[in-house]
Amino acid sequence: MSSSDDLEFELPNRGDDRAGLEELEDIVIIDDEDDADVDEVDDDEDGDDYPDDATEDDIDLIVALYREDGSPVALALDFELANDLEALITQLRRMPGDGGAVALVSIASEVFVIVRVRGKHVQAFCSDAVAAADWPIARDVLDMLGLEVPEDDDDSTPVGDLGILADAGLHDFELEAMAEDYDEDSANLVERIATRIKFGDEFAKALASFE
Repeated sequence: MSSSDDLEFELPNRGDDRAGLEELEDIVIIDDEDDADVDEVDDDEDGDDYPDDATEDDIDLIVALYREDGSPVALALDFELANDLEALITQLRRMPGDGGAVALVSIASEVFVIVRVRGKHVQAFCSDAVAAADWPIARDVLDMLGLEVPEDDDDSTPVGDLGILADAGLHDFELEAMAEDYDEDSANLVERIATRIKFGDEFAKALASFE
C-alpha cells in the first residue's frame, strides 16, 4: 500500500492549457532507495469506464501550498484542475516557491488527494483507491502508480506515498490514520493536514474561496 516513490512521468493531456505562474522551488522531497521513475502511464480516458468530471458542486476544495522566502503561501486553484492530474502537476511546477509545491484536493467530502512536485519529481497519494471508479483525479493517481481500479465490492484503502509529507511534519502513520478515517469529511481531513504541516492560517484564507 505504501509507496515512497518520486515519480517522473507524463499523463495524456485532457485539454487544460492555461498559462501558469513562474518556476517553482519549495518543499524538499526526500528520495530513498525504493524510488522509481515512470516514463509514461496509460490512461483509459477514452474507455467507457473512465469517470465523468467532478462538477464544482462535487469539488470541496483544491489548494496549492508552497513556501516563498521561507513564508507559507496557500493558493486556491481553478476547479478544472481537480479533474486533471497532468494539468495540476504542470501548474504546481510553475509556482514560485523555495523548492516545490503541494496540492490538496477534496472531492464530495469522501476522498482526498495529495500531489507534491519539485521539478520533474512527482509524488501522489489518494485516500481511497475505490474512488478511482467515480472521480478522475483518483483514477489519474492510480494510473500514475500503475495500479488497477478496485472492484466495486473491494474495501476502501489508501494508495500512494504515505511519506509524501513526512519531512514537512506529517508522518506516514499519521497520514494513514487520517486516510482510513472514512467517517470523517475529507475536506476536514485536508484542513487537518494543512495545519499539521504549518499552513493552517494561510489554508483557512484560501479555503474561504470555496465557501
